[in-house]
Amino acid sequence: MSEMGRARSPEWHPSDADKSKFAGEVMAGKVEASPAIKVARKPRRPLLKVEELYAGIVGGNRTALARGITCIESEAPRHQEIARELLRRCLPHSGNSIRIGITGIPGAGKSQFLECLGKMLCEADERVAVLAVDPSSTVTGGSILGDKTRMESLCRDERAFIRPSPAGKTLGGVAAKTRESIILCEAAGYKVIFVETVGVGQSEVAVRSMVDFFLLLQLAGAGDELQGIKKGVIEMADAIVVNKSDGDNVQRAKVARGEYARVLHHLHPFTKGWEPKALCCSGLKGTGVWEVWEIVQAFCQKLKDENRFDEIRAKQNAKWFRTLLEQRVLEAFYRKQALDDGFAKLEKAVSEGRIPVIEAVERVL
Repeated sequence: MSEMGRARSPEWHPSDADKSKFAGEVMAGKVEASPAIKVARKPRRPLLKVEELYAGIVGGNRTALARGITCIESEAPRHQEIARELLRRCLPHSGNSIRIGITGIPGAGKSQFLECLGKMLCEADERVAVLAVDPSSTVTGGSILGDKTRMESLCRDERAFIRPSPAGKTLGGVAAKTRESIILCEAAGYKVIFVETVGVGQSEVAVRSMVDFFLLLQLAGAGDELQGIKKGVIEMADAIVVNKSDGDNVQRAKVARGEYARVLHHLHPFTKGWEPKALCCSGLKGTGVWEVWEIVQAFCQKLKDENRFDEIRAKQNAKWFRTLLEQRVLEAFYRKQALDDGFAKLEKAVSEGRIPVIEAVERVL
């Protein structure tokens, strides 16, 4: 047999008499499998200090911004401590952007529309940030986070920042730390911030409470007029855009735009004093996309002229404070009840149908 075909024996191995003991020590981590073989481990990247992260973010460094958002999203105590201090320092530099929420059914072309408008804004010398939220698997908890792939051209532009985040268990189409991520993006100098939601349907309303302008992307032929009249996410929109208005779909898109315009006319506007608009556009061809941006600018200017822009944001902050407080109190409550045998017995009694749920709740309270 040639040297090439002969199996190589290890340079070192334990004696026959000591194999079982040696294997147990390896599993327990007491000894290395082979002292003669040293595996070169990649050194762990050192955790940046708050001063370095803050300096990088306000200096417009995209890597520092990405790492800052990672600290905010992390559940690790050492990251949370850094995140709190980082947010405290970045807060005075925030609030100077236009925040736009974009939602719509899967396949409506949200990423395509965002890339098209984002490139136009970058060419107009604007700095654009996209906080894209991807749905998380209810089975594994994982997310694809593929928005950088969908917006490949925009991703390469130095004036743009794209950050995909998993939705996790958060409802409403957004990630748990989207609001905090907006603060960091504003501190980094991004003047236009898009929040692209999961896109699961009419329950996506949480994004409404964290943006200035709420845009709903629709498709022609997505439902009849009765479907369009259904309340929910539609009545919260400041504008409805029928996307993919190109090729053979142009006429259908115009018909759908007319239907949505009639629907909006009969709904009470979410933003007082603003009449929601219905438009057509093509994220693929770029037609009608800049007109959407002009409507966003007109909307924000109207609120500023009426001194309502900052007032609405203040109310959003107060609402977020209450929402987060309720969340934390509920988490603390369940942690405490996990140690209480009485709570476990009561829960079991409810699950077995021996006690009405409303009675069990009263007992806990």
